[in-house]
Amino acid sequence: MAFAIGHNVWMNALDGIRVLDLSRVLAGPWCTQTLADLGADVIKVERPALGDDTRGWGPPFMRDDDGQDTQDAAYFLSCNRNKRSLTCDISKPEGQDIIRALVAQSDVFIENFKVGDMARYGLDYASLSAINPKLVYCSVTGFGQTGPYKDRAGYDYAIQGMGGLMSITGERDDLGGGPQKVGVAVADLFTGMYSTVAILAALRHAERTGEGQHLDMALLDVQVAMLANMGANYLVGGKVPARAGNAHANIVPYQVFEVRPPEGASPQDKDHIIVAVGNDGQFAKFCSVLQMSELAQDPQYATNAARVRHRHALVPLLQERLLTRTKAEWLLALEAAKVPCGAINRLDEVFADPHVHARQMVDHWAHPQQSHLQLVASPIRMSKTPVRKDLCPPQLGQHTDSILGELLGQSPHALQALRDKGIV
Repeated sequence: MAFAIGHNVWMNALDGIRVLDLSRVLAGPWCTQTLADLGADVIKVERPALGDDTRGWGPPFMRDDDGQDTQDAAYFLSCNRNKRSLTCDISKPEGQDIIRALVAQSDVFIENFKVGDMARYGLDYASLSAINPKLVYCSVTGFGQTGPYKDRAGYDYAIQGMGGLMSITGERDDLGGGPQKVGVAVADLFTGMYSTVAILAALRHAERTGEGQHLDMALLDVQVAMLANMGANYLVGGKVPARAGNAHANIVPYQVFEVRPPEGASPQDKDHIIVAVGNDGQFAKFCSVLQMSELAQDPQYATNAARVRHRHALVPLLQERLLTRTKAEWLLALEAAKVPCGAINRLDEVFADPHVHARQMVDHWAHPQQSHLQLVASPIRMSKTPVRKDLCPPQLGQHTDSILGELLGQSPHALQALRDKGIV
């Protein structure tokens, strides 16, 4: 698919945008993967011989066509598709010169080094914007470029704790619960997505004015922002929220309920469903399915505010009734009544789900080492400028020669000299 603007033919939304990506691990790479999916030419700059830390964060590792483990972990593969890999030692002057030369031909620069590190290499925003005034320079750190914690290393796990998320995640304390992190690195992932939005906005500003800018993105800032209604609950209501397990602080019934196990299940096996009643009309339908319509007329439960205040009495009544039928039976009845509900799937069930298949949420790649590599696909669906699916996650330094030859005019002899000195 292609469309034209002036004399240019465009295939993807960000065609013509070049991103120089000096980020590692997850937050920065998640951002640049999204930009790459949208069509940007993302050049992933990695340390010679070592590469991004996550290449070694396994097992599991990708297996080659002979069934042997490669050197690339599944973790790395999850956040580096549609990028080109360039190895370059930025601690050496020759490596810094390469980065500066590439900056002159790039639109975006992203890094997640400690505060002040890039200045030591002469690759800070002030230095690079002097080379390219339109440059959008994005710094991703744990705590930002200012503030008393700016020099600390910030990791997702610690940020989930410091940013309040673990204080509201997990089972209730009176039921034996305690602090619980989320099953994926959400502080990293949300920071990556916020960084993508900020970069796109800054590119728009640069397009209109010719002026680049420095983006200061911090995991702790993002985690505090992502407290969303829970943060507002505290600021408006003045009460510190507590862990509520699988229940919702502001909506009832909006939680996990145990149901009767299927025939043949072991006595210790338990099964569950999610019920997510969002308004009073849905609650009336839910009660009808449960054959407990009188609850929807009871003043203690008729409105959501009343249900929140009386959840201690209501939830046990609902739980007792839900134990009388199986997951399959309840889901069929609730879906027919248009009551929001759902199963709790393991990952094998997720990837076997017919709707996940229909939405093509698994991509198949021909990797140089595995001809049928499966990875989760981008969720972005665009009718005119579809996301890219042309570059599988790169091998370390796979594109070094082509990038330096194409953009900087380096000859094979010059490239070999850089390689001999360990620069690339």
